[in-house]
Amino acid sequence: MKKIAQFLFWISGWKIANNHPKNVKKGVIVVGPHTSNWDFVIGRLAFIYYGIKGKFLIKKEAFFFPLGYFLKATGGIPVHRAQRNNITETAVKFFQEEEELFLVFTPEGTRSYNPNWKKGFYYIALKAKVPIYICYMDYERKIGGFHGEFVPTGDVNKDIQSIKDILTNYKGKYPENGVY
Repeated sequence: MKKIAQFLFWISGWKIANNHPKNVKKGVIVVGPHTSNWDFVIGRLAFIYYGIKGKFLIKKEAFFFPLGYFLKATGGIPVHRAQRNNITETAVKFFQEEEELFLVFTPEGTRSYNPNWKKGFYYIALKAKVPIYICYMDYERKIGGFHGEFVPTGDVNKDIQSIKDILTNYKGKYPENGVY
């Protein structure tokens, strides 16, 4: 599968930086800027290339036939948003139960401009005691990869601003929607 991903990147002109975390089994992955549905395709191919089985939380209602099969096959984990369960605690439990787990988040929560990021990824990383890895997709230069590891300090607003500052160096498919 890695060779197929490499070939698809090659024919599309994309490069994936070979800088992923090695010998790491758990983490929260934050991807940005998120401005297009193509981000999912490029991101999944990059994870195949890296050999990382990224998973993502998605509302249970999206798991209808036949889309549900596709979502599960690509790493989707259904969550029941209508119930009063705490998604942060559910995700922390996933980290405790799984030997290897990378949860992927696009904290904007939308492909449109949103200066108010969802903070769940941050609290999940803190409570699960796992690192946050910042990933990027730069459509202008057609390159993507891991920017690096981010260790939360506990100051959520300052830390999220630091992550946004890092991601301002990269341009989404629709740059006007990814301005931080």
